Amino acid sequence: MAKVTRNRGILCEIEASYGTDPTPTASANYIRCRSLEIEPLQADTVERETIRPYFGNYDILLANQRVALTIEVELAGSGTAGTAPAWDPLMRSCANSVTTVTDTSVTYAPESSTHESCTIYYFDDGIRHEVKGNRGSWSLSAEVGQIPVLTFSMIGIFASPADVSLGAVTEQNQAAPVLFKNGNTTSFEIFGFAGALQSYSFDCNNESVYRELVGGTKEVLITDRKPGGSMTIEAVSLSSHNFFTDATGSSTGTNDFQHGQTAGNICTFSCPQTDIGSIGYEDSDGVRMLNLPFVALPTSAGNNEYSLAIT
Repeated sequence: MAKVTRNRGILCEIEASYGTDPTPTASANYIRCRSLEIEPLQADTVERETIRPYFGNYDILLANQRVALTIEVELAGSGTAGTAPAWDPLMRSCANSVTTVTDTSVTYAPESSTHESCTIYYFDDGIRHEVKGNRGSWSLSAEVGQIPVLTFSMIGIFASPADVSLGAVTEQNQAAPVLFKNGNTTSFEIFGFAGALQSYSFDCNNESVYRELVGGTKEVLITDRKPGGSMTIEAVSLSSHNFFTDATGSSTGTNDFQHGQTAGNICTFSCPQTDIGSIGYEDSDGVRMLNLPFVALPTSAGNNEYSLAIT
C-alpha cells in the first residue's frame, strides 16, 4: 500500500544520558510542526578500490552512519507562563540552557559546555525512525504578515527503522501563533532606535559534527557557534539615526523585540551586544529600506550573545 506524505509526525524528549532512549510517548512528547524533513541515512561512502582486470563499479561501505532532520515549528509559547513549550527539547539540544521561573518565564540562552541531547521518533505513515543522541542548530525567521518560525537542524545516530505507527497524539504546550505585525510585535529596537521593522532573521550557526572513533562512542558534538542574522527596516534620515556610524564604529548596541501580548505566549528575543555589518539598500512598495546584517557578540562573561524568553 502506498505511503502518504502528509501522514508524518515526531515525538521528542530530552535524554537523561547521551544516546539513551527516554521513550517519548504520543501523549506527552508530540510536537506540532510546520515543516518536517528527514535524511534517513547519511553516511560517508568508502569504495573497495581493489585492482582487477576489468572495468566497473566497486563495492561500497557506509561509514559514520547518521540521520539529519529539519524541523520547523511556529514561534509560540506553551500558553502558560512558566511552562516550557513543546519544542523545548529541541532548543535545549542546540546548546542552550533553560532557566524556568515558576508561573513567570522560561528563558533560553547559549552555553558552551554540558550540552544536552534528545531522542526523536520520526514517523512516516507507519514507519518509525528512532533517532537518538540528537544535537544541532536553530534559526528564527519572521516577516510582517507571516507566522514567525523556528527551524531546528538536527543530527542523530542512525538505527534501522521499524514498522510502528504514531497513533493518536495529544497536542499540548503549543499555543496558537500570532502574525508578525504591528500590535502583535512590539518593543523593537536596534542600537536604541525604535525603527519600523519589516523582516528579521537570526541563525545560531552552531557547528555540529558526528564522530565515531574506535574505542570511543558514537556522538554528535557541538564545537562552536557564530550567531548572527539580518533585519530590514525603513530607512530614516541620518539625523534621526545614523546606522552607517554604528556599522563603521567599534561599539555594539541593542537588538530586541517582543512577539505576542498574551501571558504564556509572549516571546522576547534579544541580542544585547549587536555589531552591524555591511549595510544595503532595498525597496518595498516604493519605500526605501535598509538591510542591516549583524553578528551577536558575547561579553567577557560569555554565553550571553542572545536570549529567548517566553513569558
